Amino acid sequence: MRPTTRLAGAAALLSSVSMLAVGAPALALQDSQASGDNSRDVITVTARRREESLQDVPIAVSAFSGDQLEEFGAADITALNQITPNVTLENSRATNNTLTAFIRGVGQQDPVAGFEQGVGIYLDDVYLNRPQAAILDIYDVERIEVLRGPQGTLYGRNTIGGAVKYVTRRLDPEAATLGARVSLGSYNQIDAILSGSAPLSDSVRVGGSLARLTRDGFGENRFTGEDNYDKDVTAFRLSAELEPSPNFLIRVSADHMIDDSSPRHGFRILPSAITGAQPFDLDDRYDTEGGVRNFAPFRNAETIASGAQIAAEWTVSDRLTLKSISAWRQDETDSLIDFDSTPLPNFDAWVEYDNEQFSQEFQANYEGDNWTGVFGLYYLDANAFNAFDVAIFGASTALTVGDVDTQTWAIFGEATFDMTERLSLTVGGRYTEDERNTVVTRETFLGLGSPFFGVNNPSITVPVFAANGDEVVPTFTGSRTDDAFNPRVILAYEVSDYVNIYASYSQGFKGGLFDPRGNFAPVEIRDGVEPEFVDSYEVGLKGTFFDGRLTANTAAFFADYTDVQIPGSEIITLPDGSTTFQGTLTNAGAAGISGFEIEATAFLSDCLTATFALGYADAEYTEFEANGVNLVTMPDARGVPDVQNTPDLTASLILNYTKSLNLLGEEGDLSFLFMPSYRGDTQQFEFATAGIDQEAYWLFDASVAWTSSDGRLSAALHGKNLADEEYITSGYNFGVIDSSITTFYGNPRTFTLTLGYRY
Repeated sequence: MRPTTRLAGAAALLSSVSMLAVGAPALALQDSQASGDNSRDVITVTARRREESLQDVPIAVSAFSGDQLEEFGAADITALNQITPNVTLENSRATNNTLTAFIRGVGQQDPVAGFEQGVGIYLDDVYLNRPQAAILDIYDVERIEVLRGPQGTLYGRNTIGGAVKYVTRRLDPEAATLGARVSLGSYNQIDAILSGSAPLSDSVRVGGSLARLTRDGFGENRFTGEDNYDKDVTAFRLSAELEPSPNFLIRVSADHMIDDSSPRHGFRILPSAITGAQPFDLDDRYDTEGGVRNFAPFRNAETIASGAQIAAEWTVSDRLTLKSISAWRQDETDSLIDFDSTPLPNFDAWVEYDNEQFSQEFQANYEGDNWTGVFGLYYLDANAFNAFDVAIFGASTALTVGDVDTQTWAIFGEATFDMTERLSLTVGGRYTEDERNTVVTRETFLGLGSPFFGVNNPSITVPVFAANGDEVVPTFTGSRTDDAFNPRVILAYEVSDYVNIYASYSQGFKGGLFDPRGNFAPVEIRDGVEPEFVDSYEVGLKGTFFDGRLTANTAAFFADYTDVQIPGSEIITLPDGSTTFQGTLTNAGAAGISGFEIEATAFLSDCLTATFALGYADAEYTEFEANGVNLVTMPDARGVPDVQNTPDLTASLILNYTKSLNLLGEEGDLSFLFMPSYRGDTQQFEFATAGIDQEAYWLFDASVAWTSSDGRLSAALHGKNLADEEYITSGYNFGVIDSSITTFYGNPRTFTLTLGYRY
C-alpha cells in the first residue's frame, strides 16, 4: 500500500471516531440526567504519574486489578496477551522467563545484549533494562497497566512502543495482614504463595511475599528423558514503609527469583537429512529430541534475578510533591539452545547472559489551580554481557562474546493546562542522550566448546571476521552517542460529565546500537545502526453511558515508524571453507502502522457483565532496503517483508455472571466466567516462513470462582485453552543447517484449582 493511501485511510478512520465522539454525548446525558447514577467501579491508574480515573486519562491505556487477574486465573504477565488489544507478550524462543513484547507493531524479538526493547516493562516505576527474567509472575500485585504508544515525557526510560506497569500492593498501615493461596492443576502443577504484612509502629510497617511455582513439562525430551516446558520457580519479595512524618514516605523493597526449569527446546518441523529423524514420529508438538545438554560444558539451565529499590516521597505542600526512585537490578542466565532439535551437536549453543543496572529518577509533581505538571530527571547505568558457544556440525565451535555498556540520562516534563472548564491542553517534551560502548570478540575453535566455557580446544587460525577480502577485525570496539528531543501534545475536551474526547501527537525514540554477535569486517557497519523514531497520531473517545451501565474507550492511531532496527542471524562460509555463525543488524527502512482499539464493559444486569476488547492494526513496511534494493517495490526470493508479531486483528470477550451463594455457612459471591479470545494471522519474522508463521486461532478459557463476602476465603477452578488449540508463539529458521526449522508453542489445555485465604 502506498504511504499516501495509508495516510488517507488513517485520516478517514480518525474522522469517523471523531464523529462518533460528537454524536455519543446526547445519549449519555439523556440517561445520566434521568438517574444521576454513574458510580460503577472506578478504575484508578497512575499512567500520567498521578492518580486519575481510567476514563479521564487522555491516552490509550488498559488496566487490570490484582483481584481481576486472580479471578481470570492469570499466572504471569503473558496472560495480558489474550485480553489487551494490539499487544503481544510471549515467551521468547527457547526460554522460560525471557519476554518478547510488541505493542502496535513496535517491539523487539531478540534478547541479546545491547538490543533495546521497544516496549518498556516497569516494576513499581523501575524500568527493567533487559528482557531476561521479565516474565513477571502475578502475585502480590495491586494492578497492571498497559500503555500503548510512545512513552517518555512522564517515564524514566524512553520507550518507543509502549509500557507495561506492574504495581505491587502497598502495605496496610493499620492492621496485620496474612494471605495464602494454593493452586493444584494439570501436569502436577503445585503453586503456593504466602504473603503478609504488619505495622511495627505508627510510622513503620514491613511485609513480604513468597512464591513456589512448579509444574511438570507439557512434553518430553525423547533423547535426554527430561521434561520440556516445565516450571520450577522460587521467588520472594520483601518491603518496608517508613513514615517519619505525615508528609514523608520511604518505601524500601527487594526481590529475588530463581528459575530452575529445564531447558526449553523446540519442535522440529522437517526431517533431518543427517539423522533421518522424522518430526511426525513425536507424539505432540511439546516433545523434542534436542541433545544439547549432553554436549554443553555446563549441564544446567538457570536464571537468577535480584533487585532492590528505595522510593522516597515528600509532600512539600498541597501543590508540590517531590519523589526519588533509586534502584539496582541484576540477573544471570545459563541457557542451552538446540537450534536443530536433534540428538547430535549439529547446531547447538550454550549461552550466558549477565545483566546489571542502576537507575536514579527524580520527579516533581505540581497541582495548581489551572494546571498540573510532572517534571523529572532520569539516569541509567547498565551493563549487558552475553557469550555464545555455537557448535557447527559437531566439528567446530563459534565463540562470540558481546559486552555492552549503556549510559543514558534524560530530562522530561509534561504539563496540563485547563484552558476552559472542559478544554485542556497537555504539552510535554523529553531530551535523551544515550551512550553505548560495545566490545565484541569472535573466534572459532576445533571441536565442541571454547576456553570461555572451560573447554581447551585449539583455535582455528582463520579470523572469523575475515570474509570476502574485508579487513580482519578479530575484536571490535565501538562507541556511539545518540540524542533526541521528543515532544508530546494532547488536546482533550470534556464533552459532558461522562464523555471525553482527545487528540494527541507523540514521538518515540530508541538509540542506535551495535550487534553483539555481528561481523564487523565491512567498514560500513562499524558505526552501528541509526536510532529508531516513531511519530504517533491518535484520537480517542472515553465515555460512560446508560446510567453507568456501559463504559467504552476507543482510540484510532497512525504511526510513522522510521529507521526500523532489524536483528537477525545467519550461517556463513569463511574463505577456508569452514562454517560459522554470526548476527545481522540493519536499519530496514520505514513502516506505516494504523489501526484502532475498542474496550468496553457493559453491565447487562445486576448479575451479568460483559467486557469486550478489539484491536485492529494495519502494519506494513513502506521501505525495506537490502543490498540497495527496496524490497517493498522489488521483492526478492523471500517475498515482500511484513511487520512481525503483529496480527491484524485481536479480540476478546469476558462474560461474568455473579450470584450470591452461601457456601458451608459463609456468605459470598459465585462467579462464572467465559473468556474467548482471538488472534489473527501472525508472522514470526519480517519474511514469511512456512511452518513457523501462525494462522488465526481462537482460545477458550472458563472459570468458576467463589469469594466470601468479607474477602477472606476464595476458591476457583480455571480451565485454560479448553479446545486444546496448538498455536505457535515463536521459532527458529536456520533451514540452511540440515533444514533446521523449529517451533515453540503456547500452553495446552490445563485445569487449575485454587484455594485462597486472607486475614
